[in-house]
Amino acid sequence: MTAARSSPAALRNRHAILAILRDELPGAGLVLELASGTGEHAVHFAAALPHLSFQPSDPSADARASIAAHAASAGLANLRPPLALDAAAPAGWPAEPLAAILAINLAHISPIEVTLGLLAGAGARLPAGGPLLVYGPFIRPNRPLEPSNRAFDADLRARDPRWGLRQLPELDEEAHRHGLVLSRVAEMPANNLMLVWRRAT
Repeated sequence: MTAARSSPAALRNRHAILAILRDELPGAGLVLELASGTGEHAVHFAAALPHLSFQPSDPSADARASIAAHAASAGLANLRPPLALDAAAPAGWPAEPLAAILAINLAHISPIEVTLGLLAGAGARLPAGGPLLVYGPFIRPNRPLEPSNRAFDADLRARDPRWGLRQLPELDEEAHRHGLVLSRVAEMPANNLMLVWRRAT
């Protein structure tokens, strides 16, 4: 049985996410992806953006096996082998300079410590102006949750009380503590957002 797995959500949203990446990523450098999952996003983005190098990562051994299988099939020179990286842990991050950091569907399907670690890691490792791009559903002030997101949040919290949709103002306040400035909130399909923070100059 092949190690490569497939995510219907990744196949649905990869084109919309790529459009944002084309606008926000720099012209060269290393892009670190946290929680790369099946690896289908990493392959799609690396193929479309050959001027950038992509470093996928995931704390799950099964996910890393899937990423490696998809990468082997794609044969892309700018796509690196997956790292075993848990954003909640201070160790394990790439030592070399990063141009950007990307996290797709991470914040709500993990304990809050993971997202806090992501923000701290981005603040410590991104260059001035470097973007942190975080995709998923979020709670915004003075905007009621869409019925689908309300049901999704309840389901997540029933599966694990540490999971659930995060409050955007709270994340932004934490991001500011690490020198990150929210530069864009892009509406995405299926009631998701792409949040773009940039390291202050």
